[in-house]
Amino acid sequence: MTSASQTVATRILGLDPGLRITGFGVIDKLGSQLRYVASGCIKTRDGELPGRLKTLLDGVREVIATYSPDEVAVEKVFVNVNPQSTLLLGQARGAVICGAVSCDLPVLEYTALQVKQAVVGYGKASKDQVQHMVQRLLLLEGSPSADAADALACAICHANGAHGALAALGSRRKSGRMVGLR
Repeated sequence: MTSASQTVATRILGLDPGLRITGFGVIDKLGSQLRYVASGCIKTRDGELPGRLKTLLDGVREVIATYSPDEVAVEKVFVNVNPQSTLLLGQARGAVICGAVSCDLPVLEYTALQVKQAVVGYGKASKDQVQHMVQRLLLLEGSPSADAADALACAICHANGAHGALAALGSRRKSGRMVGLR
């Protein structure tokens, strides 16, 4: 039993979906402090789409089994000039989200603008700026890869303001599963 003065850490998994490379980042939030846990990439090989989607689904499940997050934050799809690319990215996001919800984790989504605003303070920040701020905010010795940095940024965005949104979603639960995504 924890006393009222003890704060329990919340472990957040951030995901930056991509069909070739999906970045992941895991942080702990304890009060207002953030602590880096792990980051990396789930890479798919060239080949048929179903196999690549399975790699993403299995990869997310493996990350979840390894790091036991409490919540998942996923970057939302942006509309690309090329509709085929947008469709493929949407399918990759679907596999990533399914990996998380199949492990009974709540999933919240954030636009790239929201993530960059939360981490850099500017919604149109460059990838380099996001990498730099993630490194500074999490006190990392080196800069994470662009995909891992984007995933960590998504987790930081969630940690810095999503708990109210998560509580609001709790009222929309049905049959123990989340039915609304932000």
